Amino acid sequence: MQTPQDNRSLGELFTDLARDMSNLVRQEVTLARTEITQKMTGASKNIAFLAIGGFVAYAGFLVLLAAITLALIQLGITWWLAALIVAVVVIGVGYFLLQIGLSGLKRTSLAPQQTIETLKEDATWAKEQTT
Repeated sequence: MQTPQDNRSLGELFTDLARDMSNLVRQEVTLARTEITQKMTGASKNIAFLAIGGFVAYAGFLVLLAAITLALIQLGITWWLAALIVAVVVIGVGYFLLQIGLSGLKRTSLAPQQTIETLKEDATWAKEQTT
C-alpha cells in the first residue's frame, strides 16, 4: 500500500503547524473559560443558599439559646452562670463545625481539570509533530 505524498515545502509545513497550534491554544483557553464559568456558577448558587439559610437559622438559633438560658435560670442556676454554660457549649459546637467546613473547602478543587489534561495531551502532540 502506498502512502499519500505531501508536496508542501518545509516552510508551509511549519506555517500550518504554527496555525494549528494557535487554533489549539485558542480552543484550550475557551474550554478553560467555559469550565471555570460552569464551576463558579454552581458554587455561587450554593453560596447564596448557604448565606440565606444561615441568616434564617441564625435568628432561630438565637431564640433557642435564649430559651435554653432562661430554662437553666428557672432550674435555679444564676443568670450569669447559665449564660456562660450556654456560651461555652455554643462556642465548642461552632468550632467543630468550622473545622468540618474548612476541611471540606480544602478538598474542593476549582481548577479546570479537563483543560489541564487536554493541555498535557496537546503538549505531547506538539512534541510528536516537531520530531
